[in-house]
Amino acid sequence: MGLEKQPFNSYRDEEEREKDKGKVFTIRLNEKELNNLREAQNILQQEKESTTVKQLVMFGLYVLHDRSTAYILKVLEDNLRKNKRLGIEKVDLKE
Repeated sequence: MGLEKQPFNSYRDEEEREKDKGKVFTIRLNEKELNNLREAQNILQQEKESTTVKQLVMFGLYVLHDRSTAYILKVLEDNLRKNKRLGIEKVDLKE
């Protein structure tokens, strides 16, 4: 049987805490974002919200580094640059 821990008592000293490399942060999600997170949890079959967010970050990195994504971003950047040169701030689609 291990050490029985008491709530609100520190069991690590400062030296051990300094070795922590991660960062803890709070994230606020609106209703739509929370629904998106729930949908992602369902698709990924992941119960924990934090793990789902971490997995989505990794998926996003893979997508951003993909060649096809790089091409799409280049086309978008070129379009924005050309629009700026032509004085177009917002593209109005003609129907």
